[in-house]
Amino acid sequence: MPLEIVTIPCLSDNYAFLAHDPVSGETALIDAPEAAPILAALESRGWQLSHALLTHHHPDHVDGLFDILAKHPARVIGAKADEHRLPELDQAVAEGDTFYIGGDLVEVLDVSGHTIGHIAFHMPETGAAFTGDSLMALGCGRLFEGKPAQMWASLGKLAALPDETIVCSGHEYTQSNAKFALTIDPDNAALQDRVADINRARAAGEPTVPSVLALEKATNPFLRAADPAIQAHLGMENADPTSVFAEIRARKDRF
Repeated sequence: MPLEIVTIPCLSDNYAFLAHDPVSGETALIDAPEAAPILAALESRGWQLSHALLTHHHPDHVDGLFDILAKHPARVIGAKADEHRLPELDQAVAEGDTFYIGGDLVEVLDVSGHTIGHIAFHMPETGAAFTGDSLMALGCGRLFEGKPAQMWASLGKLAALPDETIVCSGHEYTQSNAKFALTIDPDNAALQDRVADINRARAAGEPTVPSVLALEKATNPFLRAADPAIQAHLGMENADPTSVFAEIRARKDRF
């Protein structure tokens, strides 16, 4: 049975997620920006936390964990490559490792680029990927530590997941990402439609996360560096997609 996914707004623009197995009662938290809204979400549903999964070490993804664990002792799982700067882990994992939340397999992907040691969690039965600050709605994380080739490879791993995968990313950056995307891919009708939907949602105070991978592949410029239309718009026809991605990321950094 697929896990029930709950999206929890945190801080000014972060998201945390709960993944709950109604059969076993196991509940996983993915990232912990702040404690109060996460504890409130657990309490309102009568759920007890069993696992805490961390995508990377940045404070806006881990700072709430200590206070959460004080009320919900849980098994903390994070990247072995990032273990030296994460909260204390009960289980250190790397790409290819798997474990279970209730009856759903969790697959670990190394999606380094935003940071070295950034991981994503894919739950195939549930059809969800928790991508932190790697793949975002209409964007990708700034390359604080990794190189463009590394991030392009990481995004390729995520793009290879089933099209119907729900992308649970870490921030509500979609509207600003949309404005940038139009500068890279202005003739994309699917992108234009998505931007209109995003603007309507945000005007109504509605979230734009999670998103669907098929829509990301059709509209997210950071996944489309091999697209001839984008390459032509950038004056980089037939260029290596890694170079095109690097140019898109550099333009976003200046945007």
